Amino acid sequence: MDAEVVHSLDDEEHFWLALDNIVSGPSDEHELIDNALRAYLAITAESKQEFLQSEQDVARCCYKLLDSELFHTNQDYIRRQFLYCLLEEDDPGTLHLAAAVLLFDGRADEAAFEMMQAEGAFPRLVRLVRDNRDDNIGLHRLLLELLFEMSRIQKLGRDDITTVDDGFILYLFQLIEQLSDDADDPYHYPIIRVLLVLNEQYMCLASAPSSPGNGAVTNRILKTLSTHGSYYRTFGENLILLLNREAALSLQLLILKLLYLLFTTPSTYEYFYTNDLHVLVDVIIRNLLDLDPGAGGVDDRDGQAALRHTYLRVLCPLLKNTQLAREGSNYKRNEVRRLLHLLVNRSTAHFAPVDETVVRLVLRCKQVEWLREEGDEQFQEIERKLLEVAPKDTDVAQKLLGMSLPDAGLSSLSVVEVAAKVTKEKPSVPAPRRRKKKTDGVGAKGSFGNALKVPPRDLTASMSSDDVQAGGRSPFADDNEEA
Repeated sequence: MDAEVVHSLDDEEHFWLALDNIVSGPSDEHELIDNALRAYLAITAESKQEFLQSEQDVARCCYKLLDSELFHTNQDYIRRQFLYCLLEEDDPGTLHLAAAVLLFDGRADEAAFEMMQAEGAFPRLVRLVRDNRDDNIGLHRLLLELLFEMSRIQKLGRDDITTVDDGFILYLFQLIEQLSDDADDPYHYPIIRVLLVLNEQYMCLASAPSSPGNGAVTNRILKTLSTHGSYYRTFGENLILLLNREAALSLQLLILKLLYLLFTTPSTYEYFYTNDLHVLVDVIIRNLLDLDPGAGGVDDRDGQAALRHTYLRVLCPLLKNTQLAREGSNYKRNEVRRLLHLLVNRSTAHFAPVDETVVRLVLRCKQVEWLREEGDEQFQEIERKLLEVAPKDTDVAQKLLGMSLPDAGLSSLSVVEVAAKVTKEKPSVPAPRRRKKKTDGVGAKGSFGNALKVPPRDLTASMSSDDVQAGGRSPFADDNEEA
């Protein structure tokens, strides 16, 4: 498209028609693809202030390309061109569009996020998040979303994690404090999710086998809260608020894992205010009672059993190590005792056997000093229940000989490992249109002018369908986010 045509777009209708014409052009040669992408960037950069002012408009613009035949027949090549823009360009308009295209593309096909990791996009995203907040709040939030999604679906390398320094973590905590007057500010959620997924990456790295020459990597989330926690209590308040609202399995596990670290690290035992701990106890009681004790099955594909185990693993140090253990501060003692009793005694509609891991974790909670009573019949009953469900010698022998399949029933997973038994959730986003599934194509070697010129590399990508409804919510928000 010539510059004269771009400047002639005097109304919104002509702008969208021009985009349709650009992405509907021929796509059988790389020179033609380059011309189309160059025109696409030119028209969006020229018209951004006038026709792409809202997040919904940016999303619609991205899906004009992602839903087109041009993209579906040249996914790998076009994906690399926009990744190159993200890695090399400094113009905010180009960065904004490149980040949006990669975010929406990756949420539909994780190959985009895997390509970003393979090409070293993580350190670049960290720098962009640090440098772009004051210039463009919309771009900064989009970069946070992209950093979270990329880090959520895969394990990052040691070199990537070490690019995150104390200054970057302090910067994110300070942003949350600046927004402390409005807990519903949409900016809160992306920042907190980045901190949660970074904590997850630290935990994964800590549990990985050590190799010669590589020392331990400090969990900078925990370090910051250990040394400066009193200055960043808004983060903790928001953690409990999100756990109270969150329905998605993956986000609940991320929150619970960080809570587990906080309640098992002496320097952060009292990071939370006592009133916040009261709210957290209420949330845990409600969620444990709401989880179906008969759900999950042998492989627990919906994660109900894994989530129940993780809540109980957090509950024990919460009751034992925080202010709740002080005399006169034993919040809802009777309700907690009743909860523990119900978890090992209530029957289910499916007549499911009692979960041995639940019984063991309940027994651990019952050993908290302020929950015990003289001649505690509940304690004795739980011990009897554990003897009933504990595997017999013959069962153990069968497992060792490979004669028993449900090895998930004998769970000893730590809070670090528990999510490994859960089928990974596919990311979803309320985008303005349905992505159609079409056949992939691999383009030949080519270049794309000054802004896009990375040679293509073969990468098999599988497409998936997203049922999308934009509604009144941000297209950059996750489906699981509260409306």
